[in-house]
Amino acid sequence: MTLQIGNIALENRLFVAPMAGVTDRPFRMLCRALGAGYAVSEMVTSRKELWGTLKTSRRADHTGEPGPIAVQIAGTDADMMAEAALYNIDRGAQVIDINMGCPAKKVCNKWAGSALMRDEPLALEIADAVVRAAAPHGVPVTLKMRTGWSEDQRNAVALARRFEGAGVQMLTVHGRTREQGYKGDAEYETIAAVKAAVRIPVVANGDIDTPEKARDVLAFTHADAVMIGRAAQGRPWIFREIAHFLATGTRLAPPLVAEVRKLMLDHLRQHHLLYGEHAGVRTARKHIGWYVRDLPGGEAFRGRMNLIEDCEAQLQTASDYFDELAATMDRMPADEPHRRPVREERPGMAIA
Repeated sequence: MTLQIGNIALENRLFVAPMAGVTDRPFRMLCRALGAGYAVSEMVTSRKELWGTLKTSRRADHTGEPGPIAVQIAGTDADMMAEAALYNIDRGAQVIDINMGCPAKKVCNKWAGSALMRDEPLALEIADAVVRAAAPHGVPVTLKMRTGWSEDQRNAVALARRFEGAGVQMLTVHGRTREQGYKGDAEYETIAAVKAAVRIPVVANGDIDTPEKARDVLAFTHADAVMIGRAAQGRPWIFREIAHFLATGTRLAPPLVAEVRKLMLDHLRQHHLLYGEHAGVRTARKHIGWYVRDLPGGEAFRGRMNLIEDCEAQLQTASDYFDELAATMDRMPADEPHRRPVREERPGMAIA
């Protein structure tokens, strides 16, 4: 089932969430190859003086990436955000996403990210400025937000209507307040209310970590798509698992160990190419840790891996670990027992 953002048709309704330090080009391309229909980049600052930094240049690198190229921008000044939109459009962005969902203190302390939800006039001014900057280029603007700032300040529905009126063409809602961060359970009642309040596509985000959960969230919220973040870390094949389940109602078998070995090694090579020897070996450690966190001997392996300072040695050590694993097991373990604890069922919503 395809989904339309402006004049852009997406392959399916399974999206990769923008995650700082995670959803770089190699990770986005891996998720796309494994069934995701759309992936949004790590957020790019609207501060012009930082655009020339190595961090920003890597985040703005879309070499070889399949379209549509979606770039998330973050900031607190409407004119600067409009300029950031144009900067990224000039570098290949086909969709501009506005970050009003990040709960990180270093972002919110500058009143960016989800902190903007506390200042509705400014949030609307930013959305309007970015839409006006992108429109002449035929580039649609989307926006990611939370349910509100806190339990008693849930204003996602009111803001959603205003963003739609400003010309935003798709909304993603994470089912937590900024105050919650990533603690507690995501709730989907607010996402359902946002979907009922607007005519543009709405994407549900938060705690979607199994095919059954994706099905249930789509059914409960009537959202047009789901966005997956943390559940794809070390498990990028979750997208094809969900796609298969939504199409057939049956579970796809876990991947073979040999396939995961190849996926991880290819991912590491692309990661090393993007970041170089010094940064590449260090920033790859978290990805390796996610791949092996639920596997036999995974903790001990991570300890050894964290001592390696050379890319080739990192690749060889990872290859050896999976070769040993393949000798004892054919497939990866089933996912559900290794993830989050089972949640209580919410009224009207089946929780996997």
